[in-house]
Amino acid sequence: MSSHDPEASPITPPPTANTGAIAAMGAELDPDRVVPRKQVVSWALWDWATQPFNSVILTFVFVSLYLVSDSFLPPEIAAQNANGTIECSSAAYSGTQYCQSLSDLAGWYGWVAFAAGILILLLAPVLGQRADAKGNKKRWVLGSTALLALLQFALFFVYAEPVFFWVGAAIVAVGSVVSEIAGVNYNAMLVEVSTPRSIGRVSGLGWGLGYIGGIVALVIVVVLDQLSWFGLDVSGGLAYRLIAVGAGVWTVVFALPFVFNVPEAAARNDRSHVGFFESYVVLVKDVIALFRDHRSTFWFLIASAVYRDGLAGVFTFGGVLAAAAFGFTPTEVIIFGIALNLVAGISTIAAGRLDDRFGARAVIVSALSILIASALFVFFFHEGGKTVFWIGGIVLSAAVGPAQASSRSLLARVTPAHMQGEVFGLYATTGRAMSFLSPLLWALFIGWFGATYFGILGITIILALGLVLLLFVKLPAHQRL
Repeated sequence: MSSHDPEASPITPPPTANTGAIAAMGAELDPDRVVPRKQVVSWALWDWATQPFNSVILTFVFVSLYLVSDSFLPPEIAAQNANGTIECSSAAYSGTQYCQSLSDLAGWYGWVAFAAGILILLLAPVLGQRADAKGNKKRWVLGSTALLALLQFALFFVYAEPVFFWVGAAIVAVGSVVSEIAGVNYNAMLVEVSTPRSIGRVSGLGWGLGYIGGIVALVIVVVLDQLSWFGLDVSGGLAYRLIAVGAGVWTVVFALPFVFNVPEAAARNDRSHVGFFESYVVLVKDVIALFRDHRSTFWFLIASAVYRDGLAGVFTFGGVLAAAAFGFTPTEVIIFGIALNLVAGISTIAAGRLDDRFGARAVIVSALSILIASALFVFFFHEGGKTVFWIGGIVLSAAVGPAQASSRSLLARVTPAHMQGEVFGLYATTGRAMSFLSPLLWALFIGWFGATYFGILGITIILALGLVLLLFVKLPAHQRL
C-alpha cells in the first residue's frame, strides 16, 4: 500500500538513535515507507494467538497440572495419596513410591522434550532459511499455525489413564517443534511490517501482546475453575482436555487477522535456491566464515545459545516444579503463572533503560547471576515449600526478560555491517541448536537423584555454563549515547 493511501492509517514513528539495529535485522528498509496500522496490529496479534500453547499447554496448566500428575499413575499408586496429604517436597515423603512415580513422569516428559529439541535443531534453521529464500515465510507461518491448532484439538483425546501419557507427551512435543518453526518465520517477517523508526515499537507490541495474551488465557482458566465448569462432570481429565480445545480455538480465531492482513514478502535475490540437504552446506559455510573473520561475534552466538536455552528451561519446567515438587494446587499454579508473566513483562520493558545506561552485557551478566542465585536458593531451601518457590520464582521471572531483551541488542552492536543478515539468522539457528540441553539435564538429574526438584540443578548448570562462556567473550566496551 502506498504512502498516499488514505486508508493506510500510518503509525507516526518517533525519532530514534542510529544504532544499526535495523540493518541487523537483515533488511534494507525505506525510512519513508508507510506501514498500515492494520498490518502492524495483525502481525502482532499472532503472538497473542499462539501464546496459550506456551503458557496454558506447555508451562502452567496442561503439562504441569495434568500430564505429569497422578492422573497418569497406576490406580494403586495414585490411591496412596487419596487424601491429598503427601507433600513430595518434604524429605519425609520424597522417597515414597507415589513421589518417585511422579518424578518418573516428570523425567519421562523431559526426555520427550529433549527429543523435540533435537528435531528443532535439525529442522527449524534450514526450513527458516529456505522460506526466506523462496519468499514463502507467511505460508510457513500459516501452515504451522494450523497444525498447532489441530494438535491442541488432539489433546482432547488424552484421557486420564496411564496409557495415554505417551500420547499426550508426543502431541505436546510435536506442538513445540511446530511452534518453533512458525516462530522462526514469524520473527523474520518483522521487517516487513515496520520501518527503521518503528521496528522497536512493533517488536515490543508483539512481545507485549504475547505476555498479555498469556495472562488473559490463564485468568479465563481460573474463572472457569471457580465457576466449577458450570456443573460439568470433569472427571477423566475433561477440564484439562476442554482447556486444550479452548486454546486451539483461541489460536484459530486470533490468527485470522494475520491471515488476511499481513502480506507475503518477495523471495530473496541475494542467495541461490538450493535443495533441502544442500541448505545444511550453506549453513555450515556461514558459520565457518563468521568464525574465521569475526571470532568474538561467533563466541557470543555460542554463549547466548547456551544461556538462552537455560532461560527457556525456567519457564518450560517452572509449572512442573510448582505442582510436582512443591505441592501447588491447580489454582495456585495458574495464579503463579499469571504473576510470573506479569513480572516478566514489566521487567522486560524496564530492561531497555538499563541496557542504554549500563550496557547490554552488564544487564545480561547481572540477570544470569540473579537467575543462578535464585535457582540455587529454591533448590537448597526447597523444604520451605511454597513460600520459597514463590520468592525464587518471582525473582527468576524478573531476570529472564532483561536477559532475553538485552541479548538481541548486544548482538546488534557487535555484528559486522556486511554480515548482519547472516549473523541474525545464525542467532536464531544457534538458539535452536542448543534447545535440547535443558530438557536433557532436567531428565538426567531427576533420573540420577530420584526427585523432581533435582531438575533445578540441571537448568542451573546450563545458565552457569552460558554465563561463564559469556564472560570469556571479548566484546567492545559500552558507549552510552
